[in-house]
Amino acid sequence: MEDENTLEDQSNSDKGFVPTILLCFFLGALGVHRFYVGKVGTGLLQLVTLGGLGIWTMVDFIMVVCGKFTDGEGHPIRAAA
Repeated sequence: MEDENTLEDQSNSDKGFVPTILLCFFLGALGVHRFYVGKVGTGLLQLVTLGGLGIWTMVDFIMVVCGKFTDGEGHPIRAAA
């Protein structure tokens, strides 16, 4: 049973890597990439704060590039191998 949970936790998101990274790069200050992946609450916060004055957006962009950014369900968004 523990092996099933481990495999489930490591499954990639159904959200695309390329759309996420493009949305983050071009519209990151508005939090559009967070709305796309299902993180509506933090998307609204980014919209109100203009991406944490750009800092939050840069952190998100780096996390997407490194494959550490997750969707609303906690599944990592990674480039297809």
